[in-house]
Amino acid sequence: MRAARFHDYGSTDVLVIEEAPQPHAGPGEVRIKVAAASVNPVDWKIRMGAVRDYFPVEFPAIPGRDAAGVVDEIGDGVTGVTVGDRVFGLGGLFGGSAEYAVLSAWAPVPDAWTDEQGAAAGLAVDTAGAALDALGDVSGRTILVEGAAGGVGSAAVALAVSRGATVIGTASAGKHDYLRSLGAVPTTYGEGLAARVKELAPNGVDGVVDTAGLGSLPDLVGIAGDASRVVTVADHLRAEGLGVRHLSAGNNPALLAEGSALGARGGWAPSIAASFPLERIAEAHDLSAQGRTQGKIVVTP
Repeated sequence: MRAARFHDYGSTDVLVIEEAPQPHAGPGEVRIKVAAASVNPVDWKIRMGAVRDYFPVEFPAIPGRDAAGVVDEIGDGVTGVTVGDRVFGLGGLFGGSAEYAVLSAWAPVPDAWTDEQGAAAGLAVDTAGAALDALGDVSGRTILVEGAAGGVGSAAVALAVSRGATVIGTASAGKHDYLRSLGAVPTTYGEGLAARVKELAPNGVDGVVDTAGLGSLPDLVGIAGDASRVVTVADHLRAEGLGVRHLSAGNNPALLAEGSALGARGGWAPSIAASFPLERIAEAHDLSAQGRTQGKIVVTP
């Protein structure tokens, strides 16, 4: 099969398109013929060796954690899915940017979503859902989402609203209409956030989800009143010193199913910033590393 691979750590120059062995579905897994795969910051951080102490690489490696496509092989013990079903989901840390990929957690792609939107949903929904779960039952509570217009942030807003929360979301002013469309009360991030949140929620907030990693964790702890009310998915370096929980995706089928159902009823759809053919995956990694896009970046085999 055709795949993007890298044989050593380095810049995007180490990415090559070449033939690689096809993976096969093991017990509890499905294999898909990939229609699109997401490019996430963890992909280029792993490729560069920036997180090698946490995520060692066995070379050659295929970047990409989440993808969408049509099921073409089903592992032992798998029920509720058949060959030909269109699904999105997550595998391991590697394997998505190829013609075929193995998923260990998946859910149906809503009919209204494109393949690219399906590819962009898995990691975002799983990460956002894990963060909200850590805050407990959010029904009737006020939740602040920092970086609410991004891939994980928008999923966190939509999931929290669907769970009955009042959501305040931070983003640049140009993205406020988008946040309103998701059901959030928007405000800008940065200096003076505590005062702006106080005006919007005079009784305070019950929980905070940081999806941006902007260095605002100390301020977010102050707004929440206690580090136990704050979860970050983007700033593990500051989290430990502040006593804030740092969470990442856990390949949770229930959260993917929740995101799928939310998409099916029109409550959320991933925003796509750019789509590249697999041959231009280096450009996709470079764009992701710039960190300036609204929405997810995907590649198509």
